[in-house]
Amino acid sequence: MLRRLTIRDFVLVDRLELDFQEGFGTLTGETGAGKSILVDALAFALGERADAGLVRAGSERAEVTAEFAVAGSSAAEWLVDHDLDSEGSLLLRRLVDANGRSRAYLNGSPVTVQQLREVAERLVDIHGQHAHQSLLRSEAQRVLLDSHARLDPLAADVVAAWRHWREAKTRLDAATDGVEALAAEREQLSWQLSELEALGFSNEEWLTLNDDHRRLAHAASLVEGAQFSLQLLAEGDAACEAQVATVANRLEGLAEYDPELSEVASLLQSAQAELAEAISALRRYASRVDLDPRRLTELEHRLEAVLDCSRKFRCSPDELPALLARCQQRLAVIVDAADLAGLAERVTTAGKQYEKLARRLSAGRAQAAEALGREVSLVMQQLSLGGGRFDVALLPIEGGNACGLEQIEFRIAGLAGTESRSLAKVASGGELSRISLAIQVVTSQAARVPTLIFDEVDVGIGGGVAEVVGRLLRELGAERQVLCVTHLPQVAARANWQWLVSKSSEAGQVRSRVVAIAGDARVDEIARMLGGIEMTTITRQHAREMLELP
Repeated sequence: MLRRLTIRDFVLVDRLELDFQEGFGTLTGETGAGKSILVDALAFALGERADAGLVRAGSERAEVTAEFAVAGSSAAEWLVDHDLDSEGSLLLRRLVDANGRSRAYLNGSPVTVQQLREVAERLVDIHGQHAHQSLLRSEAQRVLLDSHARLDPLAADVVAAWRHWREAKTRLDAATDGVEALAAEREQLSWQLSELEALGFSNEEWLTLNDDHRRLAHAASLVEGAQFSLQLLAEGDAACEAQVATVANRLEGLAEYDPELSEVASLLQSAQAELAEAISALRRYASRVDLDPRRLTELEHRLEAVLDCSRKFRCSPDELPALLARCQQRLAVIVDAADLAGLAERVTTAGKQYEKLARRLSAGRAQAAEALGREVSLVMQQLSLGGGRFDVALLPIEGGNACGLEQIEFRIAGLAGTESRSLAKVASGGELSRISLAIQVVTSQAARVPTLIFDEVDVGIGGGVAEVVGRLLRELGAERQVLCVTHLPQVAARANWQWLVSKSSEAGQVRSRVVAIAGDARVDEIARMLGGIEMTTITRQHAREMLELP
């Protein structure tokens, strides 16, 4: 739900912070006070078109920030899918500069307007003279019907079956159209595989080959170097080991006369021990170094075979194993594709599975469409839409698509003639708002958007119908958060909470103000809506009675 809305320098609003509550709330005030500006500000934050005209005169930019509680909602899932941390809340911020450039942020991360709209569709639905009239979109109508009928899981299965069927058909078409090309590719891959498999090469062998070849190729130098080092250190007439030992012994004896030489003697003794260890290691190494010309020749032949193969396939030696794996995978695909009968059988099986699921979905939709049409039509009669009938048409799609065998279209009959026509083509603005209200009341348990805003749902109605609108909105507020911009006291009085919008002029600039009202202030506002500028004791009493209605 919407928790807070902060507006800065937007049209007539300099700075405004509104904390929203649960349930049903109304926004009231004199005509021209700026009630719709709040709805426009929220619509702007949700991704509506931005232009420089939204910036308050004399300001550098307009900014709207909306905070939502999203724990457990589809919006929270969207945030996770897009790596935008939420921790149960969403901070949506949008700015537009005086030059018309706009920016958008979700939880502090910059996003595109398209991303903003995607998450906004999961947060708020604005009904009235605004672009957020989702019920006019065929896709939204289908989703609403499926949700109301609890058909979402089956609809998802239909999508998966459709994709599986199309993939199988694509593979069959490709195999049928490219039989000769696939045969040629198969022959080439078979030859490549025979070459690579015969080589039997791996990346680990490449490393070992190079190390062994480098050692054997320099074996003579290694042996000579080891022998030379041993001669100087231990085996020659002037061997270093013996001379160090002599010096260490001599200094140790002299240390009796001067203790300062003890430290030098100790260091030489340590050096003598390390020298002895080094000589021992050299002797072991010299005994292991192998002069094996035959093994060196074998290594050189193997290296040449690997290099020849890499040149043949135009890749580096360490890429040969990966090339082998790719060839094996591709050949497996081609062998599978060559089985046209098997592919055709898969297409048939997948098509039957799709049709089976899609027909089940169609049956569920037909049953739900009839019930939804009947229930919405009943509510419409209460909303001064007498004679109007709501229908849900299932329009067949030849061959079907990912969404099933039919397109969903909401239709209205009886408002502009008797013929049933598309909702988008028949209903006027005020009628659309009331029809949307009727649909939302009926489908409130299944609808996914947690916050609903109704702008001008009271156009062209009054009296008893207005009371019905207020009652229906209050019932809807028991399920979700509802905000209604209204001129009708019958609607405002049924709200759980109420805001008053006023306009003032300060220093030559017009500003809109919004305050929460309760108690006597709310009685006065309802009385004003009932009786105009002059409020009498009777209108105030009437206002109190309206507010006390259950």
